[in-house]
Amino acid sequence: MPTSLSQEPIRVVRRGNVEFTLLGTAHVSRASAEEVTRQLDGGQYDAVAVELCPSRHAALTTPDVWGQTNLFRLIRDGKAGMLAASLALGAYQQRLADQFGVEPGAEMRAAVERALAHSIPVLLVDRDIGITLKRTYRSTPRSQRFTLLGGLLASVLSREKVSEEEIERLKEGDILETTFAEFTERSATLQGPLIDERDRYMAARLCEEADAENYRRVLVVIGAGHLKGLADYLSRGEGCIDPQATIAELEALPPPARWPRVLPWIIVAVILTGFAIGFSRSPELGGLLVWEWILINGTLSAVGTLIAGAHPLTILAAFIAAPWTSLNPMIGASMVAGAVEVWLRKPRVADFGTLRSDVTSLRGWWRNRVSRTLLVFFLAGLGSSLGTYLAGFRIYDHLLGG
Repeated sequence: MPTSLSQEPIRVVRRGNVEFTLLGTAHVSRASAEEVTRQLDGGQYDAVAVELCPSRHAALTTPDVWGQTNLFRLIRDGKAGMLAASLALGAYQQRLADQFGVEPGAEMRAAVERALAHSIPVLLVDRDIGITLKRTYRSTPRSQRFTLLGGLLASVLSREKVSEEEIERLKEGDILETTFAEFTERSATLQGPLIDERDRYMAARLCEEADAENYRRVLVVIGAGHLKGLADYLSRGEGCIDPQATIAELEALPPPARWPRVLPWIIVAVILTGFAIGFSRSPELGGLLVWEWILINGTLSAVGTLIAGAHPLTILAAFIAAPWTSLNPMIGASMVAGAVEVWLRKPRVADFGTLRSDVTSLRGWWRNRVSRTLLVFFLAGLGSSLGTYLAGFRIYDHLLGG
């Protein structure tokens, strides 16, 4: 049984033949890491569950996990945005590490290492961070999404020290919630996917693992902000009757709105209609419209890649690709520019090794080949999008006699 000498909050929940000892930890506390070690060295547990998903576990335990990333495949599969968001969150957490000399997640690392030393299984019970971020984004009202994304960017550029209020929140809460809370107000839309849903998910995962392997005593290492919610869900047995159904429900992504998929095709139809009207009036007018479309769209996309510090051939590729990819919503100038940049400037092992520290500074995003490729990807797409609207207005300005 857990000792009463513990300075960290502990709740014991018994469900059937299983005793779950929930240890609430602070993600920037040496005391939490030491308490995890002390609990596991006592030898009374036959499994330890941690608030990690497989990808976060890999990042914590595999130093070269970034070096195994296929950047070209990531861009092709449309996951560049998720990587950028993860890096932005990591930049805030790195600020914590630099300020306090304690790596966030030290208590999770201690749990994994002591479990290995005592030959007991480690249960990864948290939901995949990618799913959590997507559900958080999609549950945020559209009017607030720009603030959310702008806040992520601000967290990367900020050089201010983490405030005492934020540190106290970390001691009582969750690392993801606190990271978001640095640049946005607490709200039910964030509280749901970041805290409550994960409490339910972890309760279901604990029941699933305990039922499958007949564990009797499980130490559960979680952020203090999950302690009450997880204990309540386990006590009530919510999610334990059919754990797999609960897990599937909480892993499902809300369907995206239809209009963002339809809008690009509407824009293409409007632009092509403008070309058709121009050529029906005169070949000269039609040719002028096409030329201005190419010049405006290609130039703005090329300027975006130039600002990102892209290779000269990447800038040329963006200029050539943007006018045509803007007429084909299935592929974007960002994808072409990102792929060309990866091909011309393949990231080095050293770039992956210093990625997490480089993205804590503005200059580092341009210095590191991995993060610079992400900048090329986003700025090429941004330039092409601006070019599409500006050139579109220019086309109809000509047609309306402006």
